[in-house]
Order: sequence, then structure tokens, then C-alpha cells
Amino acid sequence: MTSPTPPAEPVYADRTFRSPAGMVGGVLLLLLICWIGGDALFRGSGRVPWLALAGALTAVPLIVAFTLRPVVFANEQRIRIRNPFRTIAMPWTEVADLRAGYSSELFTEGGAKYQLWAVPVSLRQRKKAARQQSRRSLDDPYDRTSVTADVRDTKARTATADQTMADLRELAERAKEGAKSAGAGAKSATSSASSAASSAEGAESAVSVRWAYEVIVPAVVGAVLLAILLATG
Repeated sequence: MTSPTPPAEPVYADRTFRSPAGMVGGVLLLLLICWIGGDALFRGSGRVPWLALAGALTAVPLIVAFTLRPVVFANEQRIRIRNPFRTIAMPWTEVADLRAGYSSELFTEGGAKYQLWAVPVSLRQRKKAARQQSRRSLDDPYDRTSVTADVRDTKARTATADQTMADLRELAERAKEGAKSAGAGAKSATSSASSAASSAEGAESAVSVRWAYEVIVPAVVGAVLLAILLATG
């Protein structure tokens, strides 16, 4: 009699972290460029349309790169950081630390450091959260929280970047604990299975970095075209 197959663990969609203020600012800048550049392109005379086209070709990819493109995808196994000009992906086992000082940064076990552009640090929000914490300590010096208090209010007293980094650290710790448990259970496997698993694990644990040529190439082409037009004018 065969034993029943254990149910597979549920697979959840990636959690996304990005800056709403950056996205709003990027959309507004793109609308401004479309308005000014479109007017110069269709109503301008002489070299003005070409200058408008070259300027838009340079500016639009850069605006998209710094405002709309940055995002962090995270699930129970991996983290993927999409920065303005490159995308970094790695399993949580490769993450050594996540810090939010003047900027949000990820440190790998190998000593590399990557900035999380999608999680900007606001010193104003941090000061506001500190004032709320100090006000709470004055109102409740003995930390006697009422039974009717909303525990979710703690997040309201934490800066957005700090809360995001705390969520990412929680995912990293959970994934590392799961990897340790899986490694302990794998010790009883056969040598052939162990070697195959080790090679698969080594391939999975690699940190991959991909440059965003779809952003870099148009910006460079527009900058070169703009420089040529200005130089020959």
C-alpha cells in the first residue's frame, strides 16, 4: 500500500514594494515632457523639432528609470531588486543584512552592497514617527496598553522605509530558517541525490545581475543625437 503524497506547500504571489510619490512624480514629468516636447515637435520650425525629439529621447528613459522602474519583488524564496539601470535577483540565503540609514541597502554574504531605489528613506517621516513615539511614551510612561488599543497602530508610528525593511528582514529570517530545516532533513539522502541537490542549490544560490539595456540604449542614443545637434548648430 503506497503512502499518500504530502500536499504541496502553497505558492504565493510576489510582494511588491515601490515608492508611490516617485511614481506620481514620474507621471507628472512625463506629461510635462509630452506637452512641451509635442508642442515643439509639431509647431516648431527649423532645428527645433529635432532638438525636441533628441531631448525627449534622452529624458524619457531617464525619468522612467528613476521614477517608474524601481520596484522590489519579494516572496518566500527570493528577492528581486529592480533599480534604474540594473536588476538584481538572489535567494534569501545570500542576504546578510538589510539596512535603512540615509538610503535602503542590501548586503550579501559575499560582501556586496546593493541600494534599494524603490524604498527611499524620508528623514521627515522618520522624525514624525519619532515624535509620535515620544508622545506615546509621555502619555503611557509605564507602557500599559489598553486592551481596546489597535496593535496595528504601531505601523502608523513607524516610517514607511523602516517598516518596509522590517518586512523584508522578516521574510529573509523566515526563508533562512526554512533553509536550515530543509538542510537538516536532507542529511539522510543518498550520496548521489545529495550531489545533485548540491549542484542545484549552488545554481539557485547565485546572485544574478542584469543591466537594463532597454533604458540605457535609448538614453545614450538621445544624448549623442542631442550633442551632435548642439555641436553642429
